[in-house]
Amino acid sequence: MKKYPKIVQCDKRGQIVIPKDIRDELGIAEGSGFYMYSVTDEGILLKKIPEETLGDQDKILDEIKDKGKQIGVRSKNVEKSVKDYNKKGRGKLEEI
Repeated sequence: MKKYPKIVQCDKRGQIVIPKDIRDELGIAEGSGFYMYSVTDEGILLKKIPEETLGDQDKILDEIKDKGKQIGVRSKNVEKSVKDYNKKGRGKLEEI
């Protein structure tokens, strides 16, 4: 894991900016989806979701549903998000 000496701030809506050089290095484009994990009291971990359409990714969807159960997200909400994602097309993932 590389550590970057960068400081970013969270705005009032809870958003942060990933610096451009890091986005370029990791191939993060507008609309990229991420898994978000809480790492004890240290912070969060973001893991980029592969660019393939989520509807074709049963393994990923199963993992999302399992993680969702652990944090209280209902399976039907995950399915609705995937359905909405597939309607909008690739690169428009908003909520899972």
